[in-house]
Amino acid sequence: MATVNVYLTFNGNCMQAFDFYKSVFGGEFPYVGTFGEMPPMEGKETPEEDKDKIMHISLPISRETILMGSDTGGEWASHYKEGNNFSISINAESKEEADKLFNGLSEGGKVTMPMSDTFWGAYFGMFTDKFGISWMVNYDDPAKTQQHP
Repeated sequence: MATVNVYLTFNGNCMQAFDFYKSVFGGEFPYVGTFGEMPPMEGKETPEEDKDKIMHISLPISRETILMGSDTGGEWASHYKEGNNFSISINAESKEEADKLFNGLSEGGKVTMPMSDTFWGAYFGMFTDKFGISWMVNYDDPAKTQQHP
């Protein structure tokens, strides 16, 4: 069965926010990655001002719950608005479950990133459903898994 977590988006202060959350919840960050650490993508150069921004960070809250987040930047920055700066993140138990959930929930909505294999080893996609809610669907293949958003 899939797990559901909240994914928060910030406008350049993600690390500051997550340091605060860590001071309250405790724990450690199993993964912190910046946009500058991402492998180059054809035709997409990370602007210098975005390289130190957080691409992904996670803070386990319990065995079932992980608070996740990132900064916004580049083409995504114009969509940032406090109050709409979160997504629901689903971690599926299989590629088939990920596709089923992605296809079902995105029906009538707007796909922003189709399901595909990622550089961090996950099968991942994003969309906004027909009610305006942002979702992320992730499947970590145990044979490929590193850390994931």
